[in-house]
Amino acid sequence: MSTTDRDNLKIFASRSGRELAQKMCEHIELPLGQAETVQFPDGELLVKLAEDVRGRDCYVVASTSAPVNDSLMELLVYIDCLRRASARRITAVIPYFGYARQDRKDEGRVPITAKLVANLITGAGCDRVLCVDLHAAQIQGFFDIPVDHLTAAPVLAEHYLALRDQLGECVVVSPDVGNVKVANMFANLLGYDMAIIDKRRQSGSKVSVKNLIGEVKGRRVLMFDDMISTAGTVAEAARVVMDEGATACECACTHAVLVGQAFTRLNTPVIERITITDTIPGGERLNSLEHKLVVRSVARLLGEAVHRIHHDQSVSAMFRDGIGVKR
Repeated sequence: MSTTDRDNLKIFASRSGRELAQKMCEHIELPLGQAETVQFPDGELLVKLAEDVRGRDCYVVASTSAPVNDSLMELLVYIDCLRRASARRITAVIPYFGYARQDRKDEGRVPITAKLVANLITGAGCDRVLCVDLHAAQIQGFFDIPVDHLTAAPVLAEHYLALRDQLGECVVVSPDVGNVKVANMFANLLGYDMAIIDKRRQSGSKVSVKNLIGEVKGRRVLMFDDMISTAGTVAEAARVVMDEGATACECACTHAVLVGQAFTRLNTPVIERITITDTIPGGERLNSLEHKLVVRSVARLLGEAVHRIHHDQSVSAMFRDGIGVKR
């Protein structure tokens, strides 16, 4: 990192993004921006910068994960703070975009909250957004500012390619029809066959699985998804493939949301291993899965994207060999 970059490029972090931001800064050899978030007894937040940002290109790393509303509000306060401190450009680096699943009106009298959140971020004074594996790619269009949509696929693919000799004969299984393109991409990258599970969702917490399309007997199953929330989908899919004769089953995702019965469902013997990234802070909440959990960092991916944005270089050029985001 040149002296000019050190002077002009600043990376800050909310409480939910501090660990990831520190790794990003280590990758691009830049000190993490000095600032603090103070929470008052009534729950209000105050963000205070400890260094000058006037005329600088500033980035705020903040996953809007649980507690979602607190994390989102902290990001908005950070953006406003940087704008009022005369930052030249403000980019919100949002590894996990909360409310992304509320991206359309799927029934009467409900909001499109993902659009509301995009409006709030833009209205706070943000100039650009950088995010990873949005639940629905069309959310990019909810913003009236540039959005760089990255995928963690290279991080996960690199991990499984390194294990190729150990894994033996594998098949990539899509846990639902909506994830077929992602599964197909990983199958092509890893050189494996693909199978599809035909899923019918009964409610937000209940999933009914119908059919398996493809052959898994005598093979290890790999399942990829953008997020694991309650783990109902992957747990039921794992049961189906094991009943069909798979030798082992493991799942991988970008965002380990892991709420509700997720830990109970993932701790069942039918799931041998779970590979996740650090878009959402882990900490003690992951302790019960430690024996079967692999965490891969997206820090290098995000750090490289920040470097390219700062130098007005192509971000899409980072993704080759057919790797792409969900469409």
